Amino acid sequence: MWRFTFYLYIFSYGVRFLWSTPWFWDTRQCWYNYPYQPLTSGVYYYYITELAFYWSLMFSQFTDIKRKDFLIMFIHHLATVGLISFSYVNNMVRVGTLVMCLHDASDFLLEAAKLTNYAKYQRMCDAFFMFFAMVFVTTRLVIYPLWILNTTLLESWELIGPYPSWWLFNGLLLVLQVLHVIWSYLIIRIAYKAIMRGKVLKDDRSDVESSSEDEDAALNGTKAIHNMSSNGANRVNGHAASGQWVEE
Repeated sequence: MWRFTFYLYIFSYGVRFLWSTPWFWDTRQCWYNYPYQPLTSGVYYYYITELAFYWSLMFSQFTDIKRKDFLIMFIHHLATVGLISFSYVNNMVRVGTLVMCLHDASDFLLEAAKLTNYAKYQRMCDAFFMFFAMVFVTTRLVIYPLWILNTTLLESWELIGPYPSWWLFNGLLLVLQVLHVIWSYLIIRIAYKAIMRGKVLKDDRSDVESSSEDEDAALNGTKAIHNMSSNGANRVNGHAASGQWVEE
């Protein structure tokens, strides 16, 4: 719930803030008069809030349940913190705000799907997840390369030239694009199975990596009990999950 609240708030703030900025409508404005662009209080607040949040995610990942995509998520958090910090230090805050807002567009929908799943509102969960899948794939595989990578790779090269940090900045952005492709594949696979079977299945990334055979046996036993249960509910990380798909 707190993640849903944060994602919804920070996305709403980003849209409201960027709506009145010239670079939201013309990405070439990100590079005019660079690096002598003023740092406004709105940009500063946006940056410091996002940076604090992703630092918290990087540390909490080690205390949370270890999942299949632990390494991918860790690389994502490193790349995100690196990009936010690097763009701030190099005063690339205009394009940085565009990147952050675009990535926040789908996250609150995933958290809403989790909440409705825990509450056992399966149809609402399915609807939120399908909406999340559409927004995620559209923003990460279409808008991100056509809008963000286009301005950082091509427009910046044309307007200010390939300075040394240009290579590192775009390298980190391309790392994110690779992660977008991997996650989109996983999400599309879940959505496809859901359409075929009429309900959202368990997230393939949610499997816990057990450290012993006893833990594996315990998990298998829990799954067997779930398969025989009449109400289709089991316990995952202290939550009552519907079994179709559980926590991220």
